[in-house]
Amino acid sequence: MATYAIGDVQGCFEELERLLGEIRFSSNDRLWFVGDLVNRGPRSLEVLRFVRALGERAAVVLGNHDLHLVAQHAGIERAREDDTFADVLAAPDADELLAWLRLRPMVHVEGEYAMGHAGLVPQWSIERARELGAEVARALAGPRYRDFLRHMYGARPERWDERLAGWDRLRIIVNAMTRMRFCDRGGRIEVGGKGTQPRLGYQRWFDARVPDERTLLVGHWSQLGLVVRPKLVGLDSGCVWGGALSALRLEDRALYQVRCTGYQHPGG
Repeated sequence: MATYAIGDVQGCFEELERLLGEIRFSSNDRLWFVGDLVNRGPRSLEVLRFVRALGERAAVVLGNHDLHLVAQHAGIERAREDDTFADVLAAPDADELLAWLRLRPMVHVEGEYAMGHAGLVPQWSIERARELGAEVARALAGPRYRDFLRHMYGARPERWDERLAGWDRLRIIVNAMTRMRFCDRGGRIEVGGKGTQPRLGYQRWFDARVPDERTLLVGHWSQLGLVVRPKLVGLDSGCVWGGALSALRLEDRALYQVRCTGYQHPGG
């Protein structure tokens, strides 16, 4: 039995199938997904159905595109021109698929590894991040989850503080875990920053942190590409942009990749 962590699929089901063939995925293996199962690629519905059908053999954390789909299905978020998950919203099993997706965690911790989508601010250990992620998960699972979705978007507060409460507290947790690329050592995050170079006063979020004992697996940052460090692996290698879809076997850190044709153009 082996466990494979897989980068941002983003609706690229054909590439996922080819990657599973490359790793010789069997019924005894498990798959971890670092978020953004959907959007930008052409076959989000098939990705969701496949991953959900894996049951306990799959571990999934929520990414920003997953939350965007959840919010749109709930009638909270408007469609965008570059959305490509109309197949999900129109599917006869959309309610079941979106109920399942909404209940995925923000952080998954198991053995020597932890998994999230975007990043963690310097003040959060992995254990603290798991606790904070559980606060968001409770809001998404609760009867007032639509209220949470209405307040989820926005760039403020921009600095983490343990004294934060209510929607502000949940919003910055979501922003850090699903949208952040840059931050400073004081816990101030930059939500809209793209590219690979931070503006003055900021760092790449993982350069601002002291590594934990566990290795952290993330996605979200296709411009940066594959990142492999002793205690960090960034697995978003830009499949939807014409890069590759990547998988890391956790037992020995063997890396597998399949090249992708690409469905979007950089900047699109």
